[in-house]
Amino acid sequence: AGLAAMPEVAQRDGISWLRPWLDVDPAHIAAYVRRHRIAFVEDDSNTDPRYARNRLRLRVWPALIAGFPDAQEALAASAGWAQEARACADALATIDLTEIADERGLRLVPWQALPPARRSNALRAWLEAQTGKAAASSAVRRLLDELPASSAPARWPLGRFELRRYRGRLGCTAISQAALRDSAAEHRSKTLAVTRAGHYALAGWGGAICATRVTQGGVALAALAQLRLAERRGGEQFQSALERPARSLKKQYQSQAVPAWERQGPLLYHGDELIFVPGLGIDARALAAHGEAQLHLAWIAGPR
Repeated sequence: AGLAAMPEVAQRDGISWLRPWLDVDPAHIAAYVRRHRIAFVEDDSNTDPRYARNRLRLRVWPALIAGFPDAQEALAASAGWAQEARACADALATIDLTEIADERGLRLVPWQALPPARRSNALRAWLEAQTGKAAASSAVRRLLDELPASSAPARWPLGRFELRRYRGRLGCTAISQAALRDSAAEHRSKTLAVTRAGHYALAGWGGAICATRVTQGGVALAALAQLRLAERRGGEQFQSALERPARSLKKQYQSQAVPAWERQGPLLYHGDELIFVPGLGIDARALAAHGEAQLHLAWIAGPR
């Protein structure tokens, strides 16, 4: 990305940034401005040698051009090739991640089966998608060394995020979410009324309940009008399907390989009846009858 230099078109926060004169010699632009007497604004920082870009432009670049007159054309061509190479690397990462990653994380066995260069490329792309920024080379090198070395649960800090390996997957979560849940525990919502499809933010829980209209596999509206929110206390029983017995949440989580950070969030009760468990879904005993007005529930953690 660094060798590819500044792109002619970039998308940031929904805005397109266009730089149509990137391949035009700055001296030609300056001459055009003088010839047509066009008013312009000069950035005062452009002459400040404290900035590396200015030291390069004011001190290094003139000497480079004096010794190698074609340097600008050569570097521009190199940047063009680097842009193409980066586009190819991004496209390959998209292909690989379609096969080895899902909403629950990066699947490490198929990731490790990739050739080394593709493994590194896919990891960098996945980390950037999770955190919104390119990961430091040192962090990527450490993960490339340590992830294949063991399959045991482990954690790695990554800025304001934390990476967690659990049951063959690498997940990513924002550290601030856990801190927010801990500090806001005493201010958590205790009740919830779900009256229609929508997004219900839960104060102090670090997330929201998303309710969507369904014709089967949901909870009857009547049972959702007055819900009680509670933490896990131990001993709760969850039934994943009508033909299966109720089992403890711990065993259900283990059997479905739900990592610890996806188990956060409130248990939803209608009276004393368990309705919904984050990471597991709706208790089969709470499913609405055929033909009843009903909603499907999902737990959505805070922004990642």
